[in-house]
Amino acid sequence: MSLYDDAVLVLKGYEGQEELRQAYLDHLQAHPDGLWKACHAGHITASALVVDPSRERVLLTLHKKLRRWLQMGGHCEPGDTSLEAAALREATEESGIPGLTLLPGGPARLDRHPIPAPCHCHFDVQYAVVAPPGAVQEISDESLDLRWFAYDEVADVADESVLRLLEATRARLAA
Repeated sequence: MSLYDDAVLVLKGYEGQEELRQAYLDHLQAHPDGLWKACHAGHITASALVVDPSRERVLLTLHKKLRRWLQMGGHCEPGDTSLEAAALREATEESGIPGLTLLPGGPARLDRHPIPAPCHCHFDVQYAVVAPPGAVQEISDESLDLRWFAYDEVADVADESVLRLLEATRARLAA
């Protein structure tokens, strides 16, 4: 199965955010290259919120270009076999933590946000992953810093998108 086919299946199976989910599907239908950075009309990205093993903190990256605290994530690459694989790869690369485990149930949420030219927007498919016991983070070239934040500290450093992802992740962890 191609990454494109996987993305369509994941989005068709995603429950919630119906209008936004349909916008993602419409984008892919209109842009067969809509998974790739080269698609200037916008492209699908994959990200993951890293949760510590005790499920009391999340690891955020101080993004080098945006200078904002965000979850790990980024562009799909030709070697990615699925959106889950892309999110897991990005989280592993940007956190430096091997052995991350995806929370079951598919994406935690979707988030579409504008980005600077030449592209127009990211259609982010957001997952959640749990770090293994004893995990030690390592700053990547894409980060200025990595830091664990207690759930109640996230609102002090991150934007609404990260807060919504944290809320969706906590709901999934409680289920």
